[in-house]
Amino acid sequence: MTMIENHTYDEIQIGDKASIIRILTEKDIALFAAMSGDVNPVHLDEEYARSSLFHDLIGHGMWSGALISTVLGTQLPGPGAQSICHRP
Repeated sequence: MTMIENHTYDEIQIGDKASIIRILTEKDIALFAAMSGDVNPVHLDEEYARSSLFHDLIGHGMWSGALISTVLGTQLPGPGAQSICHRP
């Protein structure tokens, strides 16, 4: 298990980086649709998606937003990120 480490505002330096790598699967899309309630057929219906601008199933845009939230909450700055973002 990886330890989650907090970085305070004063510890963050220009050039610091954090990232995660995920491969979006159809199961991820189905789970995100169920969790979010966004059941737009362009995400879930292959036949419908083929006739769309994208010509295939597409992932939810907010799935990538969730990944950004994961990086902020677990890596940089880490736990307590909300208090850093609302610093007076």
